[in-house]
Amino acid sequence: MEYTISATAFVAILIVVRLRRRTEARRRTDEAFTVFTGVVFGVLIAATAGGDAIRQLVGIAADATH
Repeated sequence: MEYTISATAFVAILIVVRLRRRTEARRRTDEAFTVFTGVVFGVLIAATAGGDAIRQLVGIAADATH
């Protein structure tokens, strides 16, 4: 039996695990790594149907505020 995991799912799990930690004792490198993983997640999800739906929702919300 072979298991696979997509890169998007792996990065999402990584973000959840990192954000569950306490924020008091974070170093600057920890914060930078968290931001980097968030950006990578955004890039990975942008190419999917879910990313397209999120982009459309943000566009609708932006149009509604004008």
